Amino acid sequence: QVQLVETGGGAVQAGGSLRLSCAASGRTDSNYVMGWFRQPPGKEREFVARISRNGASKHYADSVKGRFTISNDNAKNMVFLQMNTLKPEDTAVYYCAASGRYIFPTAQNEYDYWGQGTQVTVSS
Repeated sequence: QVQLVETGGGAVQAGGSLRLSCAASGRTDSNYVMGWFRQPPGKEREFVARISRNGASKHYADSVKGRFTISNDNAKNMVFLQMNTLKPEDTAVYYCAASGRYIFPTAQNEYDYWGQGTQVTVSS
């Protein structure tokens, strides 16, 4: 079992930045791929970014490429999402997730563990 807790959400104006953190606990010794998803108001949850355990492989949704950066600190069992040049359409609840079964997971059902989410609100 892995427990995930996201922090760092908040309200920011368009063009601003936020850094989300995800703290993992439990069986963190396994080779999990970590991902970030988001669910905008009234919409389906969507993939944002993922990172391999060693940090060598990263993948982003087209909508955030060039603005968001995913990183990790395995010594602290943390994953981060640096979000720059935020837009109102980035408003969503952001979720951290862990996948132990896939090498390049992007679909929700490819992830095994989920955090509770943290709200990000971007005003124009």
